[in-house]
Amino acid sequence: MFGISKLAIIPLRAESSHRSEIVSQLLFGEHFQILEVSPNKEWHRIKNQFDGYEGWIDSKQSTEISEEDFVNLSAQPRILTTDLIEYVSSKDHLLTTVPLGSSLNFLSIDSVNKEQFVFEGESVNEIQDKAKLIDTAFLYLNTPYLWGGRTPFGIDCSGFTQMVYKLNGFKLERDASQQALQGEPLSFIEESEAGDLAFFDNDEGVITHVGIIMEDNYIIHSSGKVRIDRLDHLGIFNPETQRHTHKLRVIKKYI
Repeated sequence: MFGISKLAIIPLRAESSHRSEIVSQLLFGEHFQILEVSPNKEWHRIKNQFDGYEGWIDSKQSTEISEEDFVNLSAQPRILTTDLIEYVSSKDHLLTTVPLGSSLNFLSIDSVNKEQFVFEGESVNEIQDKAKLIDTAFLYLNTPYLWGGRTPFGIDCSGFTQMVYKLNGFKLERDASQQALQGEPLSFIEESEAGDLAFFDNDEGVITHVGIIMEDNYIIHSSGKVRIDRLDHLGIFNPETQRHTHKLRVIKKYI
């Protein structure tokens, strides 16, 4: 079984309950495989096609598609919205909001786009220059931190880096610890370029945070909100509190 999100945001939960932790989100147009259906049929355990992340969604928020359409969508280059918030209109002239980074590929597939959604905003469908990463990151500036979030209304640290890279045509895994396994490690901050990622660990050595390196030893990351702080060989330095908040573990280059 396969499905697609036709809502702006669908919470992806750790367990099959509305009280369960939100571990990620599905955005409009993202498609997925249905791995399991709960005994009461009210929940689907799904695997997001984009990043392979698994979790439970309310079955009432799931729209099933055929395996053929799933394969077709998976083979296409992604077409993504580039405005903070936009909308699609249906054949009945009803509007559905779509956040930054929503997928538009299914709009051209009649067997999936049964609502006849039409989108008239700005979009991107190709790999961008590395220099665009910071411009994209600025779109999320001051977005409040939200565990499991992937939108300008709330985003976590790895959701932020994943979406910035996604909007520029590159694929990152969902969690910081997973993203840290990708890319090429750098030995020193001085070797890094704007757009590279810096990872930070806790006292047990577990990677728990990630941010995007900027020019002149600055970093943009989601901590409380998407903010800009200083970066040095120790980690992230918050100029407001005059202290280091995150301990640097490794720097990775992906592009």
